[in-house]
Amino acid sequence: MNIRKVQKSDNKFLADLIREVFEEHNAPKEGTVYSDPTTDNLYELFKNKKSILWVVEENSEILGCCGIYPTDGLPNHCAELVKFYLVSKARGKKIGTKLMEQNIKSAIELGYSELYIESLSQFDRAVKMYKKLGFKNLEKPLGKSVHTSCNIWMIKKLLDE
Repeated sequence: MNIRKVQKSDNKFLADLIREVFEEHNAPKEGTVYSDPTTDNLYELFKNKKSILWVVEENSEILGCCGIYPTDGLPNHCAELVKFYLVSKARGKKIGTKLMEQNIKSAIELGYSELYIESLSQFDRAVKMYKKLGFKNLEKPLGKSVHTSCNIWMIKKLLDE
């Protein structure tokens, strides 16, 4: 298994993967990353110097992605964990946990002290993993996300103050 930074050539596969996961879970398409135009250009989106998108692959086959992004409206010390999706055969094998650990490490290296997540109740397995990793539920969203259909908001403190 290899975790690497996103490449321009990953754009189409990752966009297709994200949309397939939404269809598989009957998740809302409007007001989510499914219909977000940036989903088709992730390499370009993550050129922001305070962001990173990691891609996990095995035997040159992409298994998923996950990244850190400074979503508008979040406090300066807080980034959003975004685009966390795995192909179905990669789930339940601790690949997502390793990818998440890489992102937490990257968030700290980028100077963030908190990570924020927006999710959907349809992704209950992922939400359980977030809770295991120390994310706590919030009552309302933070920042100015365009993903208005999300109904789960969580935050994790990365550094002890």
